Amino acid sequence: MNGDADKLLAYNGGAVVAMAGKQCVALASDMRFGRDQFQTVSSQFPKLYCLGPRLYLGLTGLISDIQTVSETMQYHVNLYELNERRQVKPHVFTSMLSNHLYAKRFGPFYVESIVAGLQPKTYEPYLASLDILGGTTVSKNFSVTGTCKAQLYGMCEPLWKTDLDSMNLFEVLSQALLNAVDRDALSGWGATVCIIEPDRVTLRTLKARMD
Repeated sequence: MNGDADKLLAYNGGAVVAMAGKQCVALASDMRFGRDQFQTVSSQFPKLYCLGPRLYLGLTGLISDIQTVSETMQYHVNLYELNERRQVKPHVFTSMLSNHLYAKRFGPFYVESIVAGLQPKTYEPYLASLDILGGTTVSKNFSVTGTCKAQLYGMCEPLWKTDLDSMNLFEVLSQALLNAVDRDALSGWGATVCIIEPDRVTLRTLKARMD
């Protein structure tokens, strides 16, 4: 990725992280909407989008492209469910998103994505991260993206453990995100956490440093 793309991805700041647990998955994002790296426009801009009962999308990058991609993918999900008469599965949605991003490769959307959800029937966690061209990496533990991805990797690797229940997963994910954004000037200002379980989805808001 060239330097211009890196600058555009960091222009508005932001961070998203997802972790897998035992029949649950959690996804979190910061709340900062920045401009030109040094100005904060809003502290009420979560970057998580619900696309199904147990399917969420997290996006970081250029805010205008985030809104375009999220609305376009909601349209494609609605069209898929009307045609197929069934809910879209996480891996199917990941393929749809990857194809959409790759189709715009000569004038790409400056977004990095994380797909998080539970597989139907088995309720196995599903995590996948995508770059601006739709290149996909499926993970069994955690996925990170945003301007503080290096800090998020450093926090997630020692904290994450296998088969965490929903409460412990929430605690681990929250600590990882809050400590990572404290070390990054372009993200933070609060966080939104989404815990996806077979029978419910819980949204929680975290307070963080506002400086």
